[in-house]
Amino acid sequence: MAATTRRQTLTAAASATLGAAALTVPGLSSAQNTPSAGRREEPIVVHLRDAASGTMDVFVGTSRVQVRDRALADRLRRAAGRR
Repeated sequence: MAATTRRQTLTAAASATLGAAALTVPGLSSAQNTPSAGRREEPIVVHLRDAASGTMDVFVGTSRVQVRDRALADRLRRAAGRR
């Protein structure tokens, strides 16, 4: 079994969470309509700007979408606390 790096684990967790959130968060589905969003090789990066309000930026390739989701922000904070 190949060793998994911390970065790979965080990327996979964020991608799975973001994929699930895209179905329920208004505005996030627009990231799927950008030309770069369909490419699986591009990273997805989430920048949690304000955890209290749930404001975050989601970067897919060269596209950015601003999202507000307190529940997702809480899950990301909890996941970041597990080391």
